[in-house]
Amino acid sequence: HDSRTFKTLYDKIKIYSPAMIIADAGYRTPAIAHELLEDGIEPLFPYKRPMTKEGFFRKYEYAYDEYYDCYICPENHILSYQTTNREGYREYVSCGEICASCPNLHRCTESKEHIKVVTRHVWEEYMEKAEDIRHTLGNKQIYDLRKETIERIFGTAKEQHGFRYTQYIGRARMEMKAGLTFACMNLKKLARILDKREERISTIHNIERLLKEKTFFKKSGAGDYLQHQLCLQSVCPRSSAGIFYVDGVTYDGNTIESMLYLSDKITIYYITFK
Repeated sequence: HDSRTFKTLYDKIKIYSPAMIIADAGYRTPAIAHELLEDGIEPLFPYKRPMTKEGFFRKYEYAYDEYYDCYICPENHILSYQTTNREGYREYVSCGEICASCPNLHRCTESKEHIKVVTRHVWEEYMEKAEDIRHTLGNKQIYDLRKETIERIFGTAKEQHGFRYTQYIGRARMEMKAGLTFACMNLKKLARILDKREERISTIHNIERLLKEKTFFKKSGAGDYLQHQLCLQSVCPRSSAGIFYVDGVTYDGNTIESMLYLSDKITIYYITFK
């Protein structure tokens, strides 16, 4: 199970003091939620469908009463606490005599003694906090980034580097193959990053050159000319927002503004808009 490997991975990354850890459903356990929240880290888990037989009541239909420490079934009968098992789950059981005459017994339990058992982990409150974090505004968009980054790496390793199956016998040989494969993937990613960085630096240099020549063109339906003073210590004037052309490349006003702040060689520019 994925949760068995969590401790080893967590010990490696917690030294970086992350504010949030995003994990898939395999890590959605009370023990992991407890450890993360106790360390001040927000766990972001996905939604997991209840594993209940079709036609039966789901667990959320049994209301938990925190004050009396009991569950109340959909027919308003009490399930009292009985014991705590070795896995850390508190067991709440119903009264068989009462359940025997219940009209919804067939939707509740298949027990011969007509006893319904509902379990609740001793750290269930941490799972409830994790569920609140999942419903926080903006966290859904954050979780969606996971499939664009982590899942994409897994897919590349499986489809292009033969990681769908183990091709060697022995752990040492597979560790060697994994290390070389991931190093290759990192080199490819590094090459893409450097290429984008060089392209951005080249664009900034072009803008600096045009600014020094006092020639900066803006597309305008009227086709008129307008001169404006721009100071890097102030906010870029909103009146100058528009579509700009630099050596045949199109940029919007916000992109130009961010690039101007990257260049601190000249304090004031006089820009001619067209």
